[in-house]
Amino acid sequence: MRKIHSMSLAMMMVAIASSPASATGLYRCDSGDRTTWKSTQALIDKVKAEGWSVRRVKEDGGCYELYGTTPDGQRVEAYFHPVTLEKHLVARRGQVLFRKDN
Repeated sequence: MRKIHSMSLAMMMVAIASSPASATGLYRCDSGDRTTWKSTQALIDKVKAEGWSVRRVKEDGGCYELYGTTPDGQRVEAYFHPVTLEKHLVARRGQVLFRKDN
């Protein structure tokens, strides 16, 4: 009985740790229903056309979080709105380089 209880507790902890509410990023997007989001490939294509290089894209805080290099050569972490693909925040080593005005 104790073994089953421990296993249930462990599974619950994994579920909590992997939930979207545990986002750890610098920024949050009010992005609405996921069916309206554009693909990560659409974001990659957009920023590459603007001269960026991309190392990684992931979801964080309802945004797309991109790790890459800007056209002027700065390695950054940037947040884009997943519906509009609009740039909302760009940071480098904890310093905010760009923040979209609300």
